[in-house]
Amino acid sequence: MHDDRDLVEARLRRVLDERIRPAVYPESVPLKVGVWNALGEPVPVAEGLAATPEPIAVGDAWGAPWGTSWFTVTGTVPHEWAGKTVEALLDLGFDERKPGFQCEGLVYLPDGTPVKGLNPRTQWVRVGAPAAGGEQVELRVEAASNPEIFGPVPWRPTQLGDTETAGSEPQYRIARMDLAVFDETVWQLVMDLEVLGELMVELPADSGRRAELLRAVNRALDAVDLQDVNATAAAARAELAGVLAAPANASAHRVSAVGHAHIDSAWLWPLRETVRKVARTAANMTALLDDEPDFVFAMSQAQQWAWIKEHRPEVWAKVTKAVASGRFVPAGGMWVESDTNMPGSEAMARQFVHGKRFFIDEFGIDNDEVWLPDTFGFAAGLPQIIKAAGSSRLLTQKISWSQTNTFPHHTFLWEGIDGTRVFTHFPPVDTYNCSMTGRELAHAARNFKDKGVARHSLAPTGWGDGGGGTTREMVAKAARVRDLEGSPQVTWEPPSAFFAKAEAEHPNPPVWVGELYLELHRATLTSQAQTKQGNRRSESLLREAELWAATAAVRAGAPYPYAELDRIWKTVLLHQFHDILPGSSIAWVHREARRTYAAVAEELNAVIDTAQRALAGESTGGELVFNGAPHARHGVAAGAAGPAVPEAATTVRPREEGGYELDNGLLRVEIDARGLVVSAYDLTAGRETLPRGRAANLLQLHPDLPNQWDAWDVDSFYRNTVTDLVTADEVRLEGASVRVSRSFGASSVTQLLTLSGGRLEIATEVDWHETEKFLKLAFPLAVHADRYASESQYGHTFRATHTNTSWEAAKFEACNHRFVHVEEPGWGVALVNDSTYGHDVTRTVGEDGTTTVVRVSLLRAPRFPDPETDQGVHRFRHALVPGATIGDAVREGYFINLPERRVPGSASVEPLVSVDDDAVVVTAVKLADDESGDVVVRFHESRGGRARATLTPDFPFTEVVTTDLLERPTGEANGADGAVSLTLRPFELVTLRFRRA
Repeated sequence: MHDDRDLVEARLRRVLDERIRPAVYPESVPLKVGVWNALGEPVPVAEGLAATPEPIAVGDAWGAPWGTSWFTVTGTVPHEWAGKTVEALLDLGFDERKPGFQCEGLVYLPDGTPVKGLNPRTQWVRVGAPAAGGEQVELRVEAASNPEIFGPVPWRPTQLGDTETAGSEPQYRIARMDLAVFDETVWQLVMDLEVLGELMVELPADSGRRAELLRAVNRALDAVDLQDVNATAAAARAELAGVLAAPANASAHRVSAVGHAHIDSAWLWPLRETVRKVARTAANMTALLDDEPDFVFAMSQAQQWAWIKEHRPEVWAKVTKAVASGRFVPAGGMWVESDTNMPGSEAMARQFVHGKRFFIDEFGIDNDEVWLPDTFGFAAGLPQIIKAAGSSRLLTQKISWSQTNTFPHHTFLWEGIDGTRVFTHFPPVDTYNCSMTGRELAHAARNFKDKGVARHSLAPTGWGDGGGGTTREMVAKAARVRDLEGSPQVTWEPPSAFFAKAEAEHPNPPVWVGELYLELHRATLTSQAQTKQGNRRSESLLREAELWAATAAVRAGAPYPYAELDRIWKTVLLHQFHDILPGSSIAWVHREARRTYAAVAEELNAVIDTAQRALAGESTGGELVFNGAPHARHGVAAGAAGPAVPEAATTVRPREEGGYELDNGLLRVEIDARGLVVSAYDLTAGRETLPRGRAANLLQLHPDLPNQWDAWDVDSFYRNTVTDLVTADEVRLEGASVRVSRSFGASSVTQLLTLSGGRLEIATEVDWHETEKFLKLAFPLAVHADRYASESQYGHTFRATHTNTSWEAAKFEACNHRFVHVEEPGWGVALVNDSTYGHDVTRTVGEDGTTTVVRVSLLRAPRFPDPETDQGVHRFRHALVPGATIGDAVREGYFINLPERRVPGSASVEPLVSVDDDAVVVTAVKLADDESGDVVVRFHESRGGRARATLTPDFPFTEVVTTDLLERPTGEANGADGAVSLTLRPFELVTLRFRRA
């Protein structure tokens, strides 16, 4: 039997490949082809349709990298084809092994009506079913010659990732342009044989069902006349009808198939190309919905929907019609499928605000499901944000990519830092590009960890990233396994229907507490430093712009820039997409991102300046200092006053051994002749920060060539080799600061070390010209700690400093926002930053006890997909804060990210709202998005404990209510006598809306 099985499988493969699949199109005639090449960027559809084409033939080369070619294909259906199904086969030079990641096209009728997308697995366009014979055929194809960034050798550096370096060599050759007869019976036979053949190999070798399928397949192949497949296909199908009709076992796993096309908003292509990828895919999917009554398609990312509406209104009309039918489903409720590790608190909230509001405004649909299949890990603050946005469910499968530990659940409750839980599903099919193969379905059933409790899982089905979405072949296969013995049962349904079933099956699901850490792609916390800095600084500027514009509107009657802030928020949110902010896109994307962030900064600084000048009053030679941070600085919180009394001066003394000692009465720091910090003495606590014999502010350089995924990954073995950069070119005084200059390789570093209050500020400028290196900045601390805190959205999360288990060892690179904090009872240290995210924390033990080593990740130099990643000048600011509590860490993190602003003026500015407990941090003060003039205030408990506080608005109001993130009322607030009493649980997030009098 074993030999028979192998023979049948081999026979099936050959006959399908060489005889049956070619017979799907038994007759064909060539089409006439012309082409017009657009110069530069893509042109409007009307211009492309109106252009005059030049002749081009099958086999000819076309398409410079990132170019656009408009093909015109014309022909006549032969009269003898009357009554037959006829399709145009338009192969632009596709490689069917790589759906997506290459050339693509969108087919139009001459009048501009979109028909469908062209992709490697969807090269056909239906002409007639049946054809009358003699029809004149004319189609237009907007074809994009996007180059293959993933070449024959993955990770090889390429200049194709930017128009400025990609050259003009044609990328593709036209492979086929024909009219052809489509034999439905042969195509159905292909589907029958593929489903049964794929199922057959997944069944146990000794199972009766497998033997039954072997014999049926053998009989079907016997029934095929290899010299006349088309005439004998029906007979072959008849031999398979019995085994295809056998119903599934009662205990079969059940798969909810959701049509899907995961489209990265930018990655190996620029943002402008994603606009077209989305239009092509949406055109494909609306066409498939028309043909397949059971099919359901879900599309996430409100930004992508908005692109269709703005740039392809003809496709948008088809989409809105399909949405109304309930089968083209808005999913996810976020502006983009963003990274969730690095976006700040308010930015993460606004992903949901803008995403959900778009779907509500356009379709009246309020999504309950968060759809993030490809995001690189999930911060522990996210569950609370999901709930605060009015959602309660999350789908992702990316954690299945983890290299070390297998996640123990597929369906569970995920608990965040404040105790909020969201119902979460990881599809056991382990892909967001399921193609309905027997292998995938069998894997989903075998892999499902909830057996005995539940039977349902979800399978996102379709080719993404320009692959065209779900194909008619996938739909056909799903129909055959809807109820088929030996296979999981497959049903097309929207995500909400799956989640309802899953929740019913899991009345008491298991609970996972804390972050969902992806044990992969850790280097995305560091790659493309300027993109990350642009994000952080944009978030800070948006906070200030809303705060000061709202204050100016209430205090001075200034106009509030609703539309401008809305547009800028959406721009910043777009750039938090999970291949832009993580630094894993091509050079073109990051070049544009740098330019965009600069424009955002210019606009927001103008908003801030206009508002502050409206508040500052007449200038009589005086000056106001505005503090945008939520904590008091020089006696002012979220307001402005005259210049404060200067801080105590820093005393500078040369050290006998070389270097300098800085002392300001709070902190005494010694910097040796190498420019390293060898002592940081907390004068208030009488405590040394550094262990004996160890130096801080130590730059360390590692080799960095991961096994794959260059821009994404850093592998643990990078730590095996390290070079400490201890040689200084110069260590000198600059005022009361110490300037340190170093050079290494082809690069150089200049640092300025300054005492300010109880912190040591370190400004670092790196002129970086290394390749495949990783630069760290190390701070060994004399602190005995088995865990540390790193800031996340609306709070902080704890991670171990040890490696007791493989789960802890795998977190050798992790994310923080503005601070990392380590402490032992009674004393701690914070390290705050203005723009870095990646870090590592380890423990060593010496003669004076445990040392906790905190290292900041500054720069990397991967060569794929951007061969010039991070080359050039970078500036970072960090501060070491000895004696810091967690509250100090929160405060100092805000201070370094929100520097004071000085504006000519004489009128002090009181805060619009104030809170009497620093544990309660106000993250947003703004006017309501509905332009009612109401004031919205968002805040949270920041230290991980209970808080009782009073929030006092400094403006008259008639009503105050709690709301969700979308500013919709959820309940009454406890307000009396112009103030609101607050009782908050650890890390609780609250939004209040004040109706102004």
